[in-house]
Amino acid sequence: MGRNKRRKKHPIYEEVSIIDAGSEGKSIAKVDDLVIFVNGAVPGDIVDLQVTAVKRRFVEARPVKFHQYSDKRVKPICDHFGVCGGCKWQFLNYQDQLGYKTKQVADNFKHLGKFEFPAIQPILASENTAYYRNKLEFTFSNKAWVTKEQMEAGVEGDNALGFHVPGRFDKIVDVDHCHLQKDPSNAIRNFIRAYALENGLSFFDLREQVGFLRTMVIRTTENGELMLIVAFFYEDIELREGLLNAIHNQFPEITSLMYVINEKKNDSIADQDILLFNGNDHIVETMPRFKGDGELKFKIGPKSFYQTNSKQAYELYRLTAEMADLQSTDKVYDLYTGTGTIANFVAPYVEKVVGVEYVEDAIKDAFINSGENGIDNTDFYAGDMKDVLNDDFIAKHGKPDLIITDPPRAGMHMDVVNKILDIEAPKVVYVSCNPATQVRDLNELTSKYEIVNIQPVDMFPHTHHVENIVSLRLR
Repeated sequence: MGRNKRRKKHPIYEEVSIIDAGSEGKSIAKVDDLVIFVNGAVPGDIVDLQVTAVKRRFVEARPVKFHQYSDKRVKPICDHFGVCGGCKWQFLNYQDQLGYKTKQVADNFKHLGKFEFPAIQPILASENTAYYRNKLEFTFSNKAWVTKEQMEAGVEGDNALGFHVPGRFDKIVDVDHCHLQKDPSNAIRNFIRAYALENGLSFFDLREQVGFLRTMVIRTTENGELMLIVAFFYEDIELREGLLNAIHNQFPEITSLMYVINEKKNDSIADQDILLFNGNDHIVETMPRFKGDGELKFKIGPKSFYQTNSKQAYELYRLTAEMADLQSTDKVYDLYTGTGTIANFVAPYVEKVVGVEYVEDAIKDAFINSGENGIDNTDFYAGDMKDVLNDDFIAKHGKPDLIITDPPRAGMHMDVVNKILDIEAPKVVYVSCNPATQVRDLNELTSKYEIVNIQPVDMFPHTHHVENIVSLRLR
């Protein structure tokens, strides 16, 4: 007969000072030498902490009592703050957010970097701290997240359309108003929820893999174009067309109304056929040219990557071009080019740009974007970067004077880093959304390159994420 073992109760630490901001929107405290990652507090708070998880080198905790509130605190603007998984820093003053993002970059360079580097430039703030995103993805679920207060009030967790609760893949916060995307994003989402409930359309159950409505994506542009993609778990022509016609009639301003039948076990639609129901199969975003002479147009399809903060994307590319010290004779390689946004941004000011990207649909859009903007000195190739960027490729296109690289969060494959070292381009500009993997790659690149400039850019207010640009020169 087995013994009934009682679960060990986690301790409470009293009157603990929150001393720093950490990763994933958490803050940091210390008790003696014990590091504590805290949800729901900001630096400067003095709190009692209930430990929620014990790891090998740290513990996680939540505040159970506040003895003193930090002067860095502000009132969150969103009613869903603290439950929804986004905007985790919304209760932290924006100037302090910028300070901690700069510190995040500095800490990575100091603690992970095995090289000398110049002073980090002041972070470039985002002009807009609300309604700045041009793309949001929402999930339908028959399991709404219900707070303790809602449960006590008799609210049942049934259908919801909104965002995932952190750590609960099948629980969704039913969002009424989101402050991330400008109108009519909220109106579209709320209309679809109401129509679905009134007409008995079933919301998806991710655990049981049943239900009709699965996910939806809303994309917007600065000039007012709209794309809506609705994902269904299975085809039912009558129900699907009923919903899509109702959306079209209610929101005729939607430029591109699309849908997908996703029968897979996960929500990703990147590998699915996305079908056009009404309008165009794309939207068009505009951006000022680098030196202010007119504007660029970028075609954005349902699978296209485009920086989700449109206004700040221009600032990111402007700084990238400035740090690249563009010359009219430069041959440029644009690695991880996406839909050719950076390539087309710098092309009018150099001799030639060659872009490489893994996603074939993005490369098709890159060619179209060059054509639409009258740019004839770009060329684009699709394929795995470590396979495309080889000796034959370099022999065909010539040794570059400048390499611009903007990889995903995982950074560059070591084969790509080594090939950049072999090429020995006089200038490299490395744009990254993850300073930790950027520093990892710079540890290798600085064997031949000197870091000239480091420029953080805030693309995502109220989150811990930070973009960082580093310019390098061949020693």
